[in-house]
Amino acid sequence: MKIALFDIDNWKEIGSTLSRNKTRTFLTGFGIFWGVAMLALLMGGAKGGEGMLKRNFAGFATNSGGMIPSKTTIPYHGYQKGRAWGLDITDVEMLREACPELKEVIPTFQKWGVSFKNGKNTYAGQIIGAQPNYTAMLEPKLYAGRFINEADENGERRVAVVGKKVAARLYPGIEDPTGKIIEAAGAAYSIVGVVGDASEIHLNGSLDEAVVLPASTFRRANGYGNNVDFIMMVAKDDERLADIIPKMRRVLYRRHDIHPNDESALWVINIAENFEMVDNLFTGIDLVALFIGISTLLAGVIGIGNIMWVIVKERTQEIGIRRAIGAKPRDIIVQVLCEGVALTLVAGLAGLSFAALLLGIMQHVTNPPDAASVAQFQMSFSSAVAILLTFLILGILAGLIPSVKAMRIKPVEAINSK
Repeated sequence: MKIALFDIDNWKEIGSTLSRNKTRTFLTGFGIFWGVAMLALLMGGAKGGEGMLKRNFAGFATNSGGMIPSKTTIPYHGYQKGRAWGLDITDVEMLREACPELKEVIPTFQKWGVSFKNGKNTYAGQIIGAQPNYTAMLEPKLYAGRFINEADENGERRVAVVGKKVAARLYPGIEDPTGKIIEAAGAAYSIVGVVGDASEIHLNGSLDEAVVLPASTFRRANGYGNNVDFIMMVAKDDERLADIIPKMRRVLYRRHDIHPNDESALWVINIAENFEMVDNLFTGIDLVALFIGISTLLAGVIGIGNIMWVIVKERTQEIGIRRAIGAKPRDIIVQVLCEGVALTLVAGLAGLSFAALLLGIMQHVTNPPDAASVAQFQMSFSSAVAILLTFLILGILAGLIPSVKAMRIKPVEAINSK
């Protein structure tokens, strides 16, 4: 007698065998279900959590940072501590020349508490003076029109890019206000674009609540001369910003007579370090999730092995009769293994479906319509298949020993066993 792997009668018999002890089958199946679901939830949840955290840095160049001058804290060359100092265009040019490792050095200018008007509608926010390379550091979310370009900067054009909150307040009911006139600090500008924050954190202010002017236009309108409020920088792809920052400090400190060890005199934010911290954090979380998931998976596999042992013990006489009427050893092995495969497949698919449902709910809850980016609380199809196949292979291996034991039962001993 030969038992075919895809024989319908064979699978009916497997179903009958597993249903004889519903409680035992359910508990074993639940162990498999929970192991698969836990591993899928941990992997998908870790990916979604990483996406939520990285959403805070959306739009930022990964190898970037910024610097703002602060008061000195160490006396130097006759200057007392507490001296205020500032950055200027010359500093920008010196950094570009002294630090070829930098892809971009971006001066920015800001004025806070500015009143914006359109007829009777008003809004209070900040004006930002930006050069076209501003987007090399921070890519804004563009809702309409365009950003500042080279022609705007070189021609000192009276154009403006407005934040989405400013546009919504000043031009209610108008989806695209490009071409309209906005009054900022008493001067009129033509709107060429509408932008917003791509990130949930802000570097020196929110674009949603700002009006961006060409840097040259801003400096002329506000009498800035060569002064610079804030310098942003982007390192080249093969360079680490952390290695360049000390060199930048030396260049600036030497020009402004600041003590070389006075790190508090220059506030520096290193976005690249934050990205590295997030990557390292979630590498650890992924390893912990994998360890917990595999531990749960192994517990389910052990459950499969145990139930196969029990099934073989309970069916010893039946196996003996099968052997006596001509069943080959491989037929017995296939019969026992098929029972473990069937239980693993059904419970494993149920576990994956349950995990996919929960991950979908988590993704819906954690991604509001106005989110800067979407955190993906989902697994790839290949990962789901890999989990199921891993569980299936381990389940087959766990049932192999009981099936070999069943094959070795002598027909006479099996028939006479109680």
